[in-house]
Amino acid sequence: MPEFAVSEEKNRWLKLKMAELGVREEDLDESFVRSSGKGGQHVNKTSSCVQIKHKPSGIIVACMRERSQSVNRFLARRELLERIEAASGVKTHEMKRIEKLRKQKDRRRRRATN
Repeated sequence: MPEFAVSEEKNRWLKLKMAELGVREEDLDESFVRSSGKGGQHVNKTSSCVQIKHKPSGIIVACMRERSQSVNRFLARRELLERIEAASGVKTHEMKRIEKLRKQKDRRRRRATN
């Protein structure tokens, strides 16, 4: 597995998570596209947007959050793992965060009506 321009700890976490979910590098189709948005000349010259397709599940993820292609490759894999985890029925960190926000909104709504 390639090393990305993030900390060693994050690279280790990604390897462990991929092994835990049974996702192999051979199962991923990776392509690079030019990003859009802010960044000026740099963005117009480089293909920093990363698209990853997980062949067995058919899930496609595109990431163009950062100007660095290497960081986007890491972020795309992280998002792909979250989507695979969510598809298997496990509550992901993002799902827990959204559920917490919904509870807060419900609580505020009830207090506002009383």
